[in-house]
Amino acid sequence: QVQLVESGGGSVEAGGSLRLSCQASGTTDGTYCMSWFRRAPGKERESVAGINRDGLTSYVESVKGRFTISLDNNQNTLNVHLQMNSLKPEDTAIYYCAASAGDCGTGWRLLWASRYTYWGQGAQVTVST
Repeated sequence: QVQLVESGGGSVEAGGSLRLSCQASGTTDGTYCMSWFRRAPGKERESVAGINRDGLTSYVESVKGRFTISLDNNQNTLNVHLQMNSLKPEDTAIYYCAASAGDCGTGWRLLWASRYTYWGQGAQVTVST
């Protein structure tokens, strides 16, 4: 089992920045990929960005050039971060961290929700005009 805890959400004005972090604990040896998804009010969950232990990343088109996903893969910890710059009101959503139970491929496969087994509780991000 893997437990995920997100932190770093909050409110910011358009054009501002926020950094989300997600700490994975438990049996993380089999976790090869981590990702961020989001659910905006009244909309379905969508992928945002994914990364694997080799550092390969993938982003949804709407956040390319603004968001950066990174992975801390130290001996005893596995953390994924999402640096969000140039935030827009349409980025307002609950952001969820996700971790795989094995390999999940590369490229756009990193953005498939079905590749992920473990999910965090979510962190609210609100961007005002």
